[in-house]
Amino acid sequence: MKYGLEELLPASMNLIHGPGCPVCVTPIGIIDQAHILAGRQNVILTAFGDMLRVPGSAKDLLSVKAEGGDVRIVYSPLDAVRLAEREKTKHIVFFAIGFETTAPTTALAILEAERLKLENFSVLCSHVLVPPAIQAILSSPSNTVQGLLAAGHVCTITGFNDYVPLADRYHIPIVVTGFEPVDILQGILMTVEQLESGRCEVENQYSRTVQQCGNLKALGLMKTVFESCDRVWRGMGTIPASGLGIRKSFARFDAAVRFTLSASPGDESSPCLAGEILRGMRKPHQCPSFAADCTPEHPLGAPMVSSEGACAAYYLFSKYRTKKKMSV
Repeated sequence: MKYGLEELLPASMNLIHGPGCPVCVTPIGIIDQAHILAGRQNVILTAFGDMLRVPGSAKDLLSVKAEGGDVRIVYSPLDAVRLAEREKTKHIVFFAIGFETTAPTTALAILEAERLKLENFSVLCSHVLVPPAIQAILSSPSNTVQGLLAAGHVCTITGFNDYVPLADRYHIPIVVTGFEPVDILQGILMTVEQLESGRCEVENQYSRTVQQCGNLKALGLMKTVFESCDRVWRGMGTIPASGLGIRKSFARFDAAVRFTLSASPGDESSPCLAGEILRGMRKPHQCPSFAADCTPEHPLGAPMVSSEGACAAYYLFSKYRTKKKMSV
């Protein structure tokens, strides 16, 4: 959207923005759990900046902070570990979100906390895995996706062996793609060339960064600390084996266990179509609230918050924002 690539492509080609934003897919229930933790005495909740404005059932973390909760922005999970070293009388919770891209750093933080024998550090874990989400979308009876651009930053960690069975099973081209304009255009070209030649394979456009086997050291960290689990995705429901849960051997660093947090489904804002947008069923400008009741300053749903969210991208860079405002 930023570089106007959609406008350069023929009208017959439709780019669909799916659940590619880690902030956007974080479920309301675990955000509500973060609110509970942030409101407790002697707890400091640390999180990435984007998470502070993502709506929960009733409010966001910025509101909790305004009400007196100790919520702090960090740029790395290790920042939270260092904070735990300094603030011995406080319990530090790191709100861990994201795909396989960020999971290794969370694993490293837990291992570092263990090495330092910290008793006042834990993680509220909401890491998710990409391949099960892809399978959920492709197996849907309403699916119309004919080709997939796989996220290069995720595959830098995982490699792309797990994508081969998906391409075979659903007869769909999958191209691992980078993020510069020329990367995206080449990824689209490679996908179209596969479709026109009748091939359904996994190809690697992002070969300057991605290797087929991925980053073995990062994968080793994840395997040591995490195990797969079922996970709720915002707007998509529970996807089996799509999450990373903290292993029982590291349960003392699991905030959900330490604070006995119960699972809560949470309720999406009724006017928000985030679920349909994340599933690729609608585009942001097709939501009645887009650029009217829902803006980056006053978001109704997560895709309007994060800079990686589809709604925020449409609002900031597309022609639809102007058209919508003129019609309101």
